[in-house]
Formats: sequence, C-alpha cells, structure tokens
Amino acid sequence: MSAVLRDAPRLVRMRECDLSEVMAIEGAIYSHPWTRGNFADSLRADHQCWAWRLGDELLGYFILMVAAGEGHLLNLSVAAARQRTGHGSALLKEAMRLARGRGAGHIFLEVRPSNLAAKALYGRFGFHEVALRPDYYPADAGREDALVLSLAL
Repeated sequence: MSAVLRDAPRLVRMRECDLSEVMAIEGAIYSHPWTRGNFADSLRADHQCWAWRLGDELLGYFILMVAAGEGHLLNLSVAAARQRTGHGSALLKEAMRLARGRGAGHIFLEVRPSNLAAKALYGRFGFHEVALRPDYYPADAGREDALVLSLAL
C-alpha cells in the first residue's frame, strides 16, 4: 500500500506580482476593498505581507505590522470559495506566530461590527474588544464603526 501525500498550503512572501490576484479576492469579498496602492504601500513599508498558496492558487493573505512590541493585523482575507474551510484560522495562527517571533507581546486589529464571521474567528482565538473607533470604515450608508480587538501573545 502506498501513501498519497496531499498538497498543503504554504505561506510565502507577498510580492508586487501577486497584487492582481490579491485585488481579485479583495474586490470579490469586500464592498469597500483595500486599493492596490494600500497593498503596494505595505510592501514598500516592509510590513509582513504574506500569501497563502495551494500550488498556484492564492487562497488568502495577511498584512501585519510589528513595531514597539505590538503587532497590528491590518488585513487578513480568504478567497470567497475557500472561506469556512480552516484557511482563516491557519492564516491567523501564522500571523500570531510571526508577531510573537518579532517580539510582539500583543496583537491588535480592527473589525467591522457587521462582519460576524470575522468576529467569530477572532473570538475563537481569544481576542477581546478593547476600544471602538467611530465612523472608521466606509459603508454603503455612510460610515461604520470599527471594533478594536486585542490578544496577549
């Protein structure tokens, strides 16, 4: 009997040449996506910009900034067809690992109160609300608040 190894997703550095694929995911899953410029700026700023790939397929990505002993998860996204299959959890674990490895004692992020799936994901990992940023996000009907969540690493 021979074992068949299944491909596993791998975390690779995001590059400028990945941005067309990133933008396709952003545009498909968000009503107000990040711009290509936001991602390009993050790459130029040398933030932790990572892509989650299975073969040639981009499953998701995250952008993490680490400074002064804190991590700030700026973006974590999973392609629509791959959501609710564990990839968000895997990406979050990787972001936490990288933040910890770079000396962060806490990790922070913002999330829309209306993003129930993201709130549930972060809650499963123990994130808790520490602040509210009024009118932080653009929304179809004006602006939406952001919940600031934190987790001790």
